[in-house]
Amino acid sequence: MSTVPPPPLAPPRAPGRRARAVHWYRSRSLRGRLTFLSAAAVAVAIAMSALACWFIVERQLYGQVRTELLDAPTPRAVPSVVYCANSPQEAPTAQGGSSSEGSNPLRDLQFVLANTGQVCFPIRAGRAIAIEPSDAQGYHLKPGQTIVRDGYYANGDPAIIRISAAQGHNLGPAIAMVATPTKSVEDSLQGLAVLLGAVSLGGILLAAVAGRLVAHSSLKPVDQLTDAVEHIARTEEVGTTIPVHGDDEIARLSTSFNSMSTALANSRERQTRLIADAGHELRTPLTSLRTNVDLLIRSNDTGRPLPAATKTKLLGNMKAQMQELTVLIGDLLQLSRPDTPKAGPNLTVVALHEIAGRAVERAKLRGPGLVFEVSTEPWYAHGDAAGLERAVINLLDNAVKYSPPGGTIDVRLHQGVLTVRDHGPGIPPDELQYVFDRFWRSPSSRQLPGSGLGLSIVAQSVREAGGEVTLGPAGDGGPGALATVRLPGGPAPE
Repeated sequence: MSTVPPPPLAPPRAPGRRARAVHWYRSRSLRGRLTFLSAAAVAVAIAMSALACWFIVERQLYGQVRTELLDAPTPRAVPSVVYCANSPQEAPTAQGGSSSEGSNPLRDLQFVLANTGQVCFPIRAGRAIAIEPSDAQGYHLKPGQTIVRDGYYANGDPAIIRISAAQGHNLGPAIAMVATPTKSVEDSLQGLAVLLGAVSLGGILLAAVAGRLVAHSSLKPVDQLTDAVEHIARTEEVGTTIPVHGDDEIARLSTSFNSMSTALANSRERQTRLIADAGHELRTPLTSLRTNVDLLIRSNDTGRPLPAATKTKLLGNMKAQMQELTVLIGDLLQLSRPDTPKAGPNLTVVALHEIAGRAVERAKLRGPGLVFEVSTEPWYAHGDAAGLERAVINLLDNAVKYSPPGGTIDVRLHQGVLTVRDHGPGIPPDELQYVFDRFWRSPSSRQLPGSGLGLSIVAQSVREAGGEVTLGPAGDGGPGALATVRLPGGPAPE
């Protein structure tokens, strides 16, 4: 069985002019494209202006010639003495070779007889005028009526011709043809076209130079922005800014870049500080764990086991330190999220009064000797249920930590405002500005357990839900601190 080979593949089609032009334009730099666009816009404007000027001058010149031709005297009869020829081409023979000179260099006159079709010229006539078949309409014109058309002399020179009826006496009816040469007008228009073309070309070149200068001046802030971005990419030194001048689009771009660079620098600074603070906080429990583990290993290696009570105490300390590490790592994971994330799938309608109730039950287990006075009203808000519950628990843990034995903790929820008030030592006024900072702990409470991240988590969780949180002294002038959380929402789920 014979097989037919497949037909050869057709060669790829070459790109068309439009595709090549688009590719050429897109391959240019932004400065080159701005220069090209400005030069092209000026070129189009100059070309349109030149064309409009040329057409206006043409109309004015030809209109002036036609007006002068119509205002010239109209011959009503063929002169008694004329020289006649069979056609305009034979006119020089009929006039003795003098057809190139006339009595009036601005106008030329000839008559065409209707009966014989001969062309007759006055004694001192000018050049012969070419006749067209449509000129026969002139035989039927009434006195005072004329026909004006564009035409030529017998030698091919352009002219404007006026046709009217004339009496030929014994020669019969005739038409009078008066012509005005327009070669001088055409020469003037050609000179004007050359002049306008030269001016347009010079204008386009000047526009290209001006466009280059304008593009260079306009894109100078972009060059500075590019240099700054390349510097950051090369050195990773965020925080670099560029000067901003004016309030145009380039200035807005520069301002946005400066804001972005400053935000990146602040983010890196916060990240560095978080890592440093986290390392510092992790070092303490890890050091304690290592010490306890080394002590247990040394006792086993030396063959002198620790007393049962001491060993039990060491294991209890290790367990507490492991729990502290677990809580600290969880807090760090919580704080590693962006400070102001966009609304996502975790943001749902949550019942704040139910969250407060569960948090109070957990807080009672951590402060068994404390009294909790709770008064909550239904309130629903949009937020992360787990994050808001942890925020309320952190507020209650803070109140439990600083409450005296047998003290009272007041928990109120009224119209979206949750307050937690304890009766402990309170917070010094000069420390209120630091209470929500990460890893910040009051000098007077360094001996108490904790990492200084609880209130930072509260602030972040509340901000994510669109609310605000404050911590300050109790409003009634008594001892203790008052934490206030305000969340938007309503008494019924939306």
